[in-house]
Amino acid sequence: MKSPTDVIIRPIISERSMTGAREKKYTFEVAKSATKIDIARAVAEQFKTQVVKVNTISVLGKQRRRGKDVGYTPDWKKAIVTLDSEAKPIEFFEGML
Repeated sequence: MKSPTDVIIRPIISERSMTGAREKKYTFEVAKSATKIDIARAVAEQFKTQVVKVNTISVLGKQRRRGKDVGYTPDWKKAIVTLDSEAKPIEFFEGML
């Protein structure tokens, strides 16, 4: 079993993700190999809350140029986690709302 710190890499802090946090939907960057079950367990264990639903998105890297050299930014995986309506909000995001 993977530890929560291996699954959740970082929270995504953007205007759109903060709008979702008001509705108890939180966005995280997660390990590319993590499944929805791994993500739900990691969030529940790390933040002591109940997870209702997990949506995942595989984000492809973008093409970037530096002069004549062309490369790509890395691919990564994003998870949108919905909490139970009676669950307490995640404290990390509360200061930013």
